[in-house]
Amino acid sequence: MKQAARLKDPQTEERQLYWRLLVAYLFMVLMLLLLVARFVWLQVFQYEHFTTLAQNNSISLVPVQPNRGLIVDRNGIELARNYASYTLELTPDKIDNLDATIRALGRIVTITPRDLKRFQKFQSESKDFEPVPLRLKMDDIEAARVAANLWRFPGVEVKARLYRDYPYKELTSHVLGYIGRIGPRDKERMAEDENAANYRGATHIGKLGLEAVYEGELHGQNGFEEIETDSAGRAVRSLRRTAPVHGNTLQLALDIHLQDVADKLFGARRGALVAIDPQNGGVLALLSKPSFDPNLFIDGIDSQSWQSLNEDWQRPLINRAIRGMYPPGSTFKPFMGMAALHAGAIGPNEVRPAPGYFTLPGSSHQFRDSNPRGNGSANLARAIAVSSDTFFYKLAWDMGIDRIHPLLAQFGLGSRTGIDLDGEAVGVLPSKEWKARRFAGPRYRNEHRRWLPADVVSIGIGQGFNAYTPLQMANATAVLANNGRAFHPHLVQSITDARNGRTRLIEAAPYKQLPFRQQHYDYIKQGMQAVMQPGGTGARLGQGLQYSMAGKTGTAQVVQIKQGAKYNAGALAEQHRDHSWFIAFAPVEQPKIAVAVIVENAGFGAAAAAPITRALFDYYLTGKLPDDIRSQLETFPPSVTGKQDASVAH
Repeated sequence: MKQAARLKDPQTEERQLYWRLLVAYLFMVLMLLLLVARFVWLQVFQYEHFTTLAQNNSISLVPVQPNRGLIVDRNGIELARNYASYTLELTPDKIDNLDATIRALGRIVTITPRDLKRFQKFQSESKDFEPVPLRLKMDDIEAARVAANLWRFPGVEVKARLYRDYPYKELTSHVLGYIGRIGPRDKERMAEDENAANYRGATHIGKLGLEAVYEGELHGQNGFEEIETDSAGRAVRSLRRTAPVHGNTLQLALDIHLQDVADKLFGARRGALVAIDPQNGGVLALLSKPSFDPNLFIDGIDSQSWQSLNEDWQRPLINRAIRGMYPPGSTFKPFMGMAALHAGAIGPNEVRPAPGYFTLPGSSHQFRDSNPRGNGSANLARAIAVSSDTFFYKLAWDMGIDRIHPLLAQFGLGSRTGIDLDGEAVGVLPSKEWKARRFAGPRYRNEHRRWLPADVVSIGIGQGFNAYTPLQMANATAVLANNGRAFHPHLVQSITDARNGRTRLIEAAPYKQLPFRQQHYDYIKQGMQAVMQPGGTGARLGQGLQYSMAGKTGTAQVVQIKQGAKYNAGALAEQHRDHSWFIAFAPVEQPKIAVAVIVENAGFGAAAAAPITRALFDYYLTGKLPDDIRSQLETFPPSVTGKQDASVAH
């Protein structure tokens, strides 16, 4: 009985099986209905959406990079150019074992430790899906060797790219600047300017100098290529191509021949030189010594070179021409003379004492002259010619800073000139307000902020708080030479449009006329011409001139000499010795060139800066060169204005 009870009723089992089959059938029907509904939704209601996605999956839009615009000098000589070469690039998220791949590639083509360091740096700055260059500038044989083995290396590509080149290296670095790889800050700036789309696929951007200032002109406009790809993402064919618009060509006012001569005249000495055409403000030469090779920065400078440049006490990365601020010394005196004549503080024929020292009323402190015996007596023109300090001490004391400051500001001293380079220093043209601001911090007491009677004395000879850039001094000299017609100094004189070949000139219109009388300009110029004549501080350099020349020597103190002590350059560290200054223009009747030169720690203006200027003027105005530098000069290629490098095949 018990065994029979355990047996199931056949009818019960049949009913249970029926219900199970029914549930399974209904579930299958439901699933089938859901599947049909999904098919209808996708095929009918979402047809257009997925058709578009499918087309996008098979067609890739690839940006085509434009050639970067050329930069040429006034004669059409290329200063910044492009050339094509091959790059070995890796996309990290497509490579299973990155280290093993790099080791394997190293057996096919040379990969140096510097290549690896640069790759690691770029990789840290890039996303995993972005190609990162491992080896740059491969030649045809190396590229072919890698290309033949690419089937072994997913995620590895050989690409033809344009590279930037600065053929004159240190000679033009502080003018041209350089391009470098696009970094996070550049991307932020592009996003702010809503210009990121034009840099899709781009790797480099202007970082410094004209390359940065004129980035919008030089970069050009991206092109695009529609590429059909298979399911594996491999290119099948090109469907359509929109050609890029290459960057525009910049032609400079700068003369690379003159720049080269200036560089050779400086030799290994530190300093700066700026030469300007007074008739239009075009910068003929802009030199900062020492300099650096901008080609080092294009593809990422290695740590050793970067450390060397930054730790060099001579600071080659500083553009002394526009950022170096120096007391102008006696080169300040012609401008003081113009201010004094205009203010009526002295007359052209008025003769005043020029003793060996000057003292303020009620003070025993002696402001000494560079000539211990003094210069007897002099009018203003002779005081400029012999560079009498005591004459200008007294003149500054008589005028006072409230009259000096606004009149000297007319020449652009103490303000930016507006040159088309970034980073120009403002300089310091002292005033009571300036001193109050300068010493406004909690570290200073009220007496530090107050203008003292003695402050104005040393300002009269270009010392004290005075501090200007060589560019400001060259610009002021050009304005003086041009009888008060003031132009903004500019390096770029024309831009050639890559679309149509048309050239547009950078307008060179004077932005103001200084309010000084012509007779005062003529008088000060006579004093500056007398500098180059017997009795003047630059008389030795005025011998044998084939053109009229007006100049002014200057010696700028770096450290103060104690009262009663005598200046002894040999007893001072080199960095503490006086700077050598010279400003000049020629020909006097119709000036073609105005120059400011400073040679750091080189002593008297007539000893170092003035000979450089005289030789430079001889070359520019007569074509003559000193024999000792003729053989050192660069051999320049012929003019190539308007020609553009061939495009890289894409």
